[in-house]
Amino acid sequence: MTTKPNSALRIVLVLVGAMCLALGPLMLVWPAGWRWSPHHTHYEQMVVGIYFTLGIFLIRASKDPLQHRSIIWFAVWSSIAHASIMTIQALAGPEHRGHLIADVPVLFVGAAALSFLMSRLQRLTPPLPAQST
Repeated sequence: MTTKPNSALRIVLVLVGAMCLALGPLMLVWPAGWRWSPHHTHYEQMVVGIYFTLGIFLIRASKDPLQHRSIIWFAVWSSIAHASIMTIQALAGPEHRGHLIADVPVLFVGAAALSFLMSRLQRLTPPLPAQST
């Protein structure tokens, strides 16, 4: 059975996953909002690789969000941590202010949407039976 909270969460998981997959191209087309300076190719490749992988897993999690709670909550909390650090860095350096209207709010909004929808779905869903080991 697909509930409205589950449907909304599934859509947001696909959208957030797609944004993760789009990080590399976004760095190229809007560097002031998505690429940090000084430019360091090796660092960017590592970050893009991590976010690309997270994007794939979030899209996969959209098929059955309750079975993928850990990766969804990881995406929420890691996005909050990452966006908080980037906010401080963007405020500290005027050359980074463009991030306050690009990658920083995208991470905060994505985390907030996933958190709200996951919390609501978990409240509406009976707990899973305990598994014996």
